[in-house]
Amino acid sequence: MRRRTKVLVGVGVVVLGGAVVVVGPGLYADWSNRAAAEEPTLDAPSGDGAALDPAGLAGDWTVADGSFAGYRVHEVLQGEDVTVTGRTDQVTGAFTVTDGALAAATVEVDMASVATDEPPRDAYFRGSALDVGTFPTATFALTEPADLPAGTADVELTGDLTIHGVTRTVTVEAQVGTTADGVQVVGSVPITFSDFDVQAPSLGFVTVDDAGSVEFGLDLVPTAGS
Repeated sequence: MRRRTKVLVGVGVVVLGGAVVVVGPGLYADWSNRAAAEEPTLDAPSGDGAALDPAGLAGDWTVADGSFAGYRVHEVLQGEDVTVTGRTDQVTGAFTVTDGALAAATVEVDMASVATDEPPRDAYFRGSALDVGTFPTATFALTEPADLPAGTADVELTGDLTIHGVTRTVTVEAQVGTTADGVQVVGSVPITFSDFDVQAPSLGFVTVDDAGSVEFGLDLVPTAGS
């Protein structure tokens, strides 16, 4: 199964390679880089975190519609640098704030729905790389309370990240800000694919770095009944 998926991806990339010959690898790289999603940031007007009041956030929160999670990796295509991002809005989770600190947090991501601008790449990601049929979700669970300081949005979240059935302790660099409807949490965490038993593909004229980052933007609303 692993070999067959690689062949299918290779065919997709060969077709893509034909396009590169027509428009040139430099132009294709520019197009791909423009297509990549921007790194997650807090929405205005609370982007500077100045309005954050930890005492006012006490209670339970739920991940709401409009949230996303995904990945960012660097590829080299015929000598050209390309940034690739995959995204999904199939994210669920729950947060609890107590005494000005994030006391508990869990997030679950449907990995089969993570998509880029290239279906062949997604087929490899879902098949050979992550085997989403066996490991359909990725999760993060906070393992240490995290203080939410007033007047700043920066916070480090320590927890267990599970991808491809492998769990590692990670530190997430995150930002927290208030919104009209609740709270927003954005951030990223660098990962090395081999730490999660994931092999980055190398298809001759396309090489993917052996490390990347997991990114997220979560809109939180008060949990019903809390």
